[in-house]
Amino acid sequence: MATGTVNHAEVKNNQIIEFGSIINGQQVKTDEWVDVYNPYTKKKVGRVASIDTKTLDKVLSDTKNTKITLTRYERYDILNKIADALEKRVDEVSRMITDETGLCLKDTRYEASRVSDVLRFSAMKALDDDSEVFPCDVSKNGKPRRIYTTRVPLGLISAITPFNHPMNQVVHKIAPAIATNNTVVLKPSERTPLSAYYFAQLALDCGLPPNMLNVVNGADIQATSEMMTVHPEITMVSFTGGSKVGKIIASKAGYKKLVLELGGSSALLILDDADIDEAVEVTMAGTFKNSAQRCTAIRRILVHESIADTYAERLANRVGNIKYGDPYDPENDMGTVITEEAAKEMEARVQDAIAKGAVCLVGNKREGALFAPTVLDHVKNEHEVVAKETFGPVAPIIRFKTLDEAIEIANDTPYGLSGGVVSNHWPSIQRVITELDTGTVNVNEAPSYRLEWTPFGGVKDSGLGYKEGVIETMKGYTYVKTYSLPWDIA
Repeated sequence: MATGTVNHAEVKNNQIIEFGSIINGQQVKTDEWVDVYNPYTKKKVGRVASIDTKTLDKVLSDTKNTKITLTRYERYDILNKIADALEKRVDEVSRMITDETGLCLKDTRYEASRVSDVLRFSAMKALDDDSEVFPCDVSKNGKPRRIYTTRVPLGLISAITPFNHPMNQVVHKIAPAIATNNTVVLKPSERTPLSAYYFAQLALDCGLPPNMLNVVNGADIQATSEMMTVHPEITMVSFTGGSKVGKIIASKAGYKKLVLELGGSSALLILDDADIDEAVEVTMAGTFKNSAQRCTAIRRILVHESIADTYAERLANRVGNIKYGDPYDPENDMGTVITEEAAKEMEARVQDAIAKGAVCLVGNKREGALFAPTVLDHVKNEHEVVAKETFGPVAPIIRFKTLDEAIEIANDTPYGLSGGVVSNHWPSIQRVITELDTGTVNVNEAPSYRLEWTPFGGVKDSGLGYKEGVIETMKGYTYVKTYSLPWDIA
């Protein structure tokens, strides 16, 4: 393969993609690089420049000192221009994401579409003014005045993103920042950084001011991550990733605003009155997309014992027909997980569950980073495959007798991100919505379902309870300033 330098946001097939650090509107090259390999072919597909902590310190300070004064219309216009540009390059973007993740083209095309939604919704909300007016003559202690509110940008946001959904996760942090006139320094995952740099360069090409968004990776990953957490110029840390790392960030960040979107162990409850075919469809939609590397993917399928045999058989038949393998084959439904090591860990957990009484109905085959879509029946909640977040295409079935038992099992996890229920019995549905300890509950739909602007976030080890999604993120990126004026007329 020929090595090419991408000085603008354009990628051609069979090209090793190279980006410099995005600093003050320029790509800055260094002698240190982070190499990126495709999990399926194991070939190098790109690299991004790496900076040291001294340079990062200056980047953070300079970004903090940059004041952005775009009008609402200018923010709206830039966001829509980026969306327009991305929509013209779906094939290019999709292939690049497949290059760095090993995800199939069906999944990466869908991700590109979601990115466009985030940008469009952020553009729409940039035009909104959610200020409020409070009359002051409503109390005997009042005065002839009115109190007004306005929202003010927080300042410098440190954004740290994971390997899964490498462009959509990035844009969920960046687009609301653009919409609210904040500045951001972004550190994407070292495994999948190409999408982040591509997006940042495209945003600059579409008129984003220099220093509004800088993108960096460090030669010393631990030191870089720590500085992105503790640096005194940072106003807010927005992190998406594992719960263990999230807790470390929370312990070190100090007096900063935090948004932590962490792991999950979503349970789908299939009650005794459920339409079994509908339950299978919901399971398929919620489990295997993105090679099941989603924090909201179904990790535990709780099925009433009266319908469990029929459900398990039908699900296994569907899963056995999933086309998986070469992620570049447009007919395939699933590609690889992120690394061979991750696939081996899934394999070990599945084998452990089988040794403890679970029954494998289909799958449980591994080749490198490819792990076959797998269905396990008769799983127990204490089996490691469900007790821990198994981040891959495994569908574990846990049988239950009563709704009380199902809710108890669903809540018996350190996580609390999302959940779902398949039923048409309204009193039971109400109980699940009320009693599940999660940030989201979907009815007759996968736990992962949402729109890009709706509130999203978890409790317990899944996060601090703060929500993401365009609207909530824009609120989180601003603070409310109040002011009052004399007002003689009621």
